[in-house]
Amino acid sequence: MKCGIVDIGSNTVQLTVYHYEGDGFRPLLNRWETVGLAGYAENGALTEAGVRTACRVLKDFQTLLEDLEVKELHAFATASLRGISNTEQVVEDIRARTGIGVEILSGETEAEYSFRGATWGVPSPAGLMTDIGGGSTELVGYENGAITSTVSLPMGVVSLFNKYVSGVLPTQAEQGSIRAHAAALLDGQALTRCETLLGVGGSVRAVVRLCNTLSGAEPENRVVPLCEVDSLYNSLAKGDKDALKLILRAVPDRVHTVMPGLILVREILNRCGAGSLAMSAAGVREGYLLSQVMKK
Repeated sequence: MKCGIVDIGSNTVQLTVYHYEGDGFRPLLNRWETVGLAGYAENGALTEAGVRTACRVLKDFQTLLEDLEVKELHAFATASLRGISNTEQVVEDIRARTGIGVEILSGETEAEYSFRGATWGVPSPAGLMTDIGGGSTELVGYENGAITSTVSLPMGVVSLFNKYVSGVLPTQAEQGSIRAHAAALLDGQALTRCETLLGVGGSVRAVVRLCNTLSGAEPENRVVPLCEVDSLYNSLAKGDKDALKLILRAVPDRVHTVMPGLILVREILNRCGAGSLAMSAAGVREGYLLSQVMKK
């Protein structure tokens, strides 16, 4: 069977089409659009322009699924819609305009789905997983494939950019503000100690891709040592033309969120004692597929 799963995030709206059968699945197609829904919020509510933007992307995805003859579609939203004051009205408006029902995932459920997707078919003896999104950051401790702790923090790369950055790349002072904000939310969290931090989401992918570009590693490499993450930070923290060139060459669609994401990654790495960062190929959409679609 085939189905499409849409993840409405604070930074991107993403569609993945899967073929699933029995206990297995494989992705057939990925599409996404960077829309920055978090930037459409005013006084805590998503504006009409934000609703129109979300609906436009969803309708484009509907057309694509019709062309592919995929009849099953599931859509969910994370911090992009759960963190606004008019969630119910926005969900109602989207359903009325597109016919798509959007499920709002709690922070805990998002963390659980991210973990299940990231560790599907992969040995997971013990460690810590993080999913850094546009509006929230999830942290999941695990042991022998089972979750031992979950926390969802109300900070993400888009929300941090909107709050602290005045230009394209953050100044030294703005980097300090982002770091202080992250530290304040991470203080008091008993993070699982691990040798390798498992990372999920576009921000982690961007950090790994930039590290690979800087070190000359193969693009397919998914594990980078802490020293390379630190080296990347030292290169980008200058905020100069060379830093911008590196970002535009490797991850042009994340030019404004790379530094907030990198700062978060470093803070988490240092607090959990990890010596390396591993990028997962799967995440919350795969976890949703396993938990909500394939279990039926």
